[in-house]
Amino acid sequence: MKRLALVLVLYTSFSAGLLRAQPKYEFRAAWIATVDNIDWPSKGNFNSDSQKLEFIRILDMHKRNGMNAVVVQIRPAADAFYPSSYEPWSQWLTGKQGQPPAPYYDPLQFMIEQTHKRGMEFHAWCNPYRAVFKIGASSIAPSHITRIHPEWFLTYGDTRYFDPGNKDVQRYLMDVIRDIVKRYDIDAIHLDDYFYPYRIAGKEFPDNVSYARYGNGMNREDWRRSNVDSIIVYLSRVIKEEKPTCKFGISPFGIWRNIDKDSAGSNTRAGQTNYDDLYANILLWLKNEWIDYVTPQLYFEFGHRAAPYDVLLDWWSKHTYGRQCFIGLGMYRAGYNPAWRDRSQLPRQIAALRANPQVQGMIFFSSKSFESNPNGWVDSLQNNYFKTPALVPPMIWLDSQRAHAPLATTRYNVLDSTLCANLQKNPSDEKLRGYAVYLSDKPDFQADTAGLYAFVPYSDDARFCLKKSYFDHKNGDSYFFVTAVGLSNMESQPVLLFSNSTGNNR
Repeated sequence: MKRLALVLVLYTSFSAGLLRAQPKYEFRAAWIATVDNIDWPSKGNFNSDSQKLEFIRILDMHKRNGMNAVVVQIRPAADAFYPSSYEPWSQWLTGKQGQPPAPYYDPLQFMIEQTHKRGMEFHAWCNPYRAVFKIGASSIAPSHITRIHPEWFLTYGDTRYFDPGNKDVQRYLMDVIRDIVKRYDIDAIHLDDYFYPYRIAGKEFPDNVSYARYGNGMNREDWRRSNVDSIIVYLSRVIKEEKPTCKFGISPFGIWRNIDKDSAGSNTRAGQTNYDDLYANILLWLKNEWIDYVTPQLYFEFGHRAAPYDVLLDWWSKHTYGRQCFIGLGMYRAGYNPAWRDRSQLPRQIAALRANPQVQGMIFFSSKSFESNPNGWVDSLQNNYFKTPALVPPMIWLDSQRAHAPLATTRYNVLDSTLCANLQKNPSDEKLRGYAVYLSDKPDFQADTAGLYAFVPYSDDARFCLKKSYFDHKNGDSYFFVTAVGLSNMESQPVLLFSNSTGNNR
């Protein structure tokens, strides 16, 4: 596939006021679910070339909508959307678990390359404990781990799970994640909310054997939490051993604990919670810096009777312990009830999280929801909330090294009256995320607090172009600057590209 030459030709400018109104740093992503073909690939699409085109279309859609990252499910049920020596090919990729794609390709490698080509981050989403999605209906290959080590698994409802209390399971999961981080240029490992499964009324999770063997006198609830704590700290170590700059994020259910169970909990009345039912002590992981970001799934509306959005937003923002917090937003709920038929519901949620300085962005569930433009929300993102690009917030505890200033060669094309700058990385930088372009009315520009005008993804032939007519009717001074953005999202010092004198003297 030919390298994508990205050229931006801009005919109009955004006002300085709009540029200031848009955050410079904001994580903007969509979950792309593969389990049961929710988002990709579409049901019945088992042709590799068609899958590639479909994924490119999805990426281009999210790029248009202003996203700077995608969170893609690559391991939904102890299976793989990549060649693995541990787990078989996913049935949702090829129609039959264990069957390779035809024509053969590596979907994960393809998705990473296409995502990075657009200057976006790729977060590899894995489900830690689910092994058989639906017993009796799921395709199970002879090489699936449930057939090799049936003693590692427990059946609860119509799903088969890894036993979180089994030490062999913990070691196996570490090996699987280590393999992904070691072989692929991912930006993050992302786990969802399925730790111990959500409770089924009248049924207890059947982990008596493991509890008897490993309980060591602890009560069952604390023992279960310790099992999940163990896998989180182990995975944190494995990820950083293989790639110190790789992020580790968790997207838990929206409620840690209700206040009636714990004075530190949120003022909510949820039927199930992370701590008491899923045995996921998220706050411990944040306090101990085992994870780099948390994305609570706040799929609730303002005024929800048991879990109001604003109450939970405020609570999570006060319990990040210096790690980054992105809010999970439920675009899929559009039309669900009167609150979600209100066109202002999602915009108000975005405005509220932006008003909170302890929140650094958002992830939308899920990708397919964008295709129908529910309640006009895609239009709202494109024309208002995400009208200007944003950089992914740096995590300086992982990497605080700034990129070097880029090399820019400008020229004027007489045929179409276009000013163009060819952008190249400094030879001292191995790789870049891309180039951030800024518009200023002052020559002594500081990029650290300015809003972006445009973002140009890194490529060997990256260019930023501007119609000369932009300057023809400008009364004040205008200066275009560019910075290099490293893979850690840290920027270089700015370099001047064009100014009024550039536009008028050619």
